[in-house]
Amino acid sequence: MENTPSHASSAQSPSPAPLDGLPFARPAGCPFGPPAELAALRAEQPLRRMRYPDGHLGWLATGYSVVRAVTADARFSSRYELMHIPFPLPGAESATIPPAPVGDLTGIDPPEHTRYRRLLTGKFTVRRMRELTSRVGEITAEHLDAMARRGPGVDLVAAYAHPVPALMICELLGVPYADRDRFQHHALAASSTDGTLEDQYAALAALQEYVRELVVAKRARPTDDLLSDLTGSDLTDEELAGIGSFLLGAGLDTTSNMLALGTFALLTHPEQADALRADPGLADQAVEELMRYLSIAHTGVRTALEDVELAGQLIRAGESVTLSVQAANRDPLRFPEPDRLDLRRKATGHLSFGHGIHQCLGQQLARVEMRVAFPALLTRFPTLRLAIPVEEVPPRTDLTLHGVQRLPVTWDAD
Repeated sequence: MENTPSHASSAQSPSPAPLDGLPFARPAGCPFGPPAELAALRAEQPLRRMRYPDGHLGWLATGYSVVRAVTADARFSSRYELMHIPFPLPGAESATIPPAPVGDLTGIDPPEHTRYRRLLTGKFTVRRMRELTSRVGEITAEHLDAMARRGPGVDLVAAYAHPVPALMICELLGVPYADRDRFQHHALAASSTDGTLEDQYAALAALQEYVRELVVAKRARPTDDLLSDLTGSDLTDEELAGIGSFLLGAGLDTTSNMLALGTFALLTHPEQADALRADPGLADQAVEELMRYLSIAHTGVRTALEDVELAGQLIRAGESVTLSVQAANRDPLRFPEPDRLDLRRKATGHLSFGHGIHQCLGQQLARVEMRVAFPALLTRFPTLRLAIPVEEVPPRTDLTLHGVQRLPVTWDAD
């Protein structure tokens, strides 16, 4: 367990009145900026009392050191059924989150989490993910060729940002190409908050049913993929289906959003796009900085299992702490000039992949995909630009992932 921040020496610091809910409205005309209130809250008090939509009196963490400390502390649980929802979702006033489905590593604690993580970590090593680089290059080239044949004027989400990670995660886990549409439909619905919680759970159940069928097929006839590898472990079919569903969903939506929103950011910061075109070796740093700057998985929740003193406050057992990753990644105490996009910044240490035992399992695969996809796109289409005004690019309306619904782009025809 990490030490708490140095200013967390007393649990007796005076506290302002609790916040009435989580700030979530992004500033007008600033599509990449977090809600403006978060910066003021972070400067005033990095751990602040907050009232949740269901009436629960919990906390909001906005400072980098506080968010990092909570995610590294075993006294805070990730179990869904212990959480209070910080977003004003339909029905959130009375909704109770059920326990995580079998195989969902995000919503469970040790020792169950430890068992699954140990089995999977060896499948997602840096070396193994880097071996996939050539295949990522082939998939990106195929989609860039298709864009070129179609001619100027495409929705980059549909033409590039969504299919590239979808095909990669499907290939990694051995999802037949013919089943990709069925999988993508359920995976996107399970991660969207446009509908009700019941809609999400129904989509997740459908996704698990598909993967359950896939597990049966892999046991009968293993192929060269991660899911087939796992059939040799002591995991049951139900556990394999749950883990497969979790990995499929997690490997698609987040990377798809990063490719779309990251391209949007680069096109509105042309000097940064030009720097990456001129120096493809900048890709590693560029990916980390884009992850920090955009913080697409912007908010998390943990719940205290016991009383914890942190940042001058006493968090009681049972109280939920909302973690503002987007505020933490813009903390000037950790990243100088945090509101400036700078691809040459050393942005390592950002919290966009999480921290502690729940740090993103597939982060190396996501990095490989982005390191290849961003430079390939910018190099293939040096005149790539938005096809509509910045303010007309439609943002995602759900509250759990920051992104865009569509990204219309164009370029000069050869």
